[in-house]
Amino acid sequence: MTDVQLPGMPLSEPDPDPERDQVVESFRRADPEGKRAAAVFRATYDQLYDGQHTGRFRWDQLFKTEKTHYGTLLEINLRREFDDVIDDTAEGRPLDYLISGHDVDCKFSQSFGGWMLPPESFGHLLLVAWADDQRGTWSLGVVRASEANRRVSANRDGKTQLSAKGREQIEWLHYEADLPPNVLLGLHPATLAKVLAPRSGQRRVTELLRKVTEKRIGRNTIATLAQQDDYMARLRDNGNGARTTLRKEGYLIPGGDYEAHRSVARRLGVVVPEPGEVVSFKVVPSAPDAPFSVELDGRHWRLAREDDEIVMPAPKLPDVRKPKAPAPAGSVLTEADAQTESEA
Repeated sequence: MTDVQLPGMPLSEPDPDPERDQVVESFRRADPEGKRAAAVFRATYDQLYDGQHTGRFRWDQLFKTEKTHYGTLLEINLRREFDDVIDDTAEGRPLDYLISGHDVDCKFSQSFGGWMLPPESFGHLLLVAWADDQRGTWSLGVVRASEANRRVSANRDGKTQLSAKGREQIEWLHYEADLPPNVLLGLHPATLAKVLAPRSGQRRVTELLRKVTEKRIGRNTIATLAQQDDYMARLRDNGNGARTTLRKEGYLIPGGDYEAHRSVARRLGVVVPEPGEVVSFKVVPSAPDAPFSVELDGRHWRLAREDDEIVMPAPKLPDVRKPKAPAPAGSVLTEADAQTESEA
């Protein structure tokens, strides 16, 4: 149905199915690069881990009942994210979604190809999903649960699975695409032990940003280490946060929520953080005409190399605070107001 060939996608061409093709095209128009879907898979893992309150960040840290809940959460989160594609089914209709006027059942399996198909889905379209946080990959496709695509055998509830032919009939939206990073999961055990060792959430966050450089670090990773309600405050350049401590060691930590910060990373040739992410790296002074350099605090800087000696603190990042309206004449700045301004 399409000339799109995604990296790693199986080469088999599914049989014609106009309704399936309409559903596929609806998703491809809404999310051609898969960024929205990838964010849903990442958010669903993070929702189950609940790192801010539990400190968990791995699939094997979950209880069995929590693992089985992933599919339900994914179904709900996809519906919320793709409300421009997915409609609710009419009352009394048993499947999960209505897409391009067609009933679609959403199925997730922890094992690739292991989707369980209830009798009410037979003959209908399926949105089949799979992900593996350890491998950092996910897949999403559309297939019809036709008789030709199903196994003959069924369990006592009448549920069955796709046959080998049925798996070949999946029209993949994205196949083994990259998940947004789970930074802690990818660390060397010795590095992870050093990051997790401090008892203080602030020190754990600071150690992560010291050890993990030139990689995107998401908000949930910060929350998992800080285990505090105001976890993003652990990054502040306010005298106590990671930016203050690590700036003395030559580190810059731009945040992806601010274009001024993203521009710094871009100019230095470093991976650019997405919204909700930060990137940590060391910088040293450079000549004004040096490639991949940026001017901050009246001096030019470049990315530090391994053999560079850090001889001065890193500069401050561009100020992204919104200017405050002037106080009315005669008003008094309270101690609480002053503290708020100093932490902004």
